[in-house]
Amino acid sequence: MKVAQIGLDLAKDVFQVHGISTDEAVVVRKRLTRANLLKYFATLDRTEHCIIGMESCCGSDHWARELIKLGYDVKIMNPIFVKPYVKSNKNDMRDAEAICEAVGRPTMRFIPIKTLEQQDLILLHKQRYQMIRRRTAQANQMRGLLMNYGIVIAKRISCLRQKMPLILDNEQGLLTTAAIAAFQEMYTELIALDAKIAQMDKRLESYAKSRTDCQRLMTIPGIGVLTATGLVAWLGNGSQFKRARECSAYLGLIPKQYSSGNSERLGGISKRGNRYLRMLLIHGARSDLLFAHVRQNKEIIRVRDEWSIAIEKRRHANIAAVALANKNLRVAFALLRDGTEYQAEARIAA
Repeated sequence: MKVAQIGLDLAKDVFQVHGISTDEAVVVRKRLTRANLLKYFATLDRTEHCIIGMESCCGSDHWARELIKLGYDVKIMNPIFVKPYVKSNKNDMRDAEAICEAVGRPTMRFIPIKTLEQQDLILLHKQRYQMIRRRTAQANQMRGLLMNYGIVIAKRISCLRQKMPLILDNEQGLLTTAAIAAFQEMYTELIALDAKIAQMDKRLESYAKSRTDCQRLMTIPGIGVLTATGLVAWLGNGSQFKRARECSAYLGLIPKQYSSGNSERLGGISKRGNRYLRMLLIHGARSDLLFAHVRQNKEIIRVRDEWSIAIEKRRHANIAAVALANKNLRVAFALLRDGTEYQAEARIAA
């Protein structure tokens, strides 16, 4: 009997395979090592359209690309959607069986497989974000340690950069020789991180200039180089979503719902999905909302400015920023999907 549907439980060294035929009879239960995985699937007796399901994890995109080269139809799922299909206690064999069961459900949601170009761009974003976190931690530690010597610096990192050369000169004699050497080393590391982050920014700007889809996204107010390249990296062309609302739900920008019958209960945003992209969109929307008040005094008034300011007056600035981020994401989805240009709607002030 040929295999028609496979559940593959991924790991670092040992993989579990569970395969069924077209009439859902179990055909394969096998444990494979990393070295033998592709060799096994290359010679497996399967149907013309064989589906392989796997959970999203580190390495899932790599194995998906390799299995697609062998002619398989690979589907990646969120582990949360697979868990209800796990029977009794958890082990690799039952996980593979659950994955095989889940991938065949008609209403199952799948995660798009990322290309190598998208993977490279995601790598740049994650590397840059990690450097920023390291720089923030370094600055916080320096400020905290300086307070033990009676030196207080404001929270802004720009204040730290400005005052550290004067502090290291030790004109007031507050630091010992050992402290000056230690703070000099920490300050050198901070400056090195600044240079690395600036270098990463230049690489992202260069990539954005070379891509027409990034250029189109950057015409949307509140979307810059980071957000545009991030959307292209994680969403691609947006073909995995049927409509714009699904894209907003994917990034957790829609309200949580706990409804029953005729009673509809909506809460705050769900905050599901990619936290990093959601952060970029909200920060960009907050910046655009800030400058919307400045643009109100000009002769040309944007309709979106009136809409966002009205929400801010009626509710709160944070709620208006999230609503504007949701709108920007939906517009960005339309531009990625259709390849169209952004057209701002405006009117002449009276």
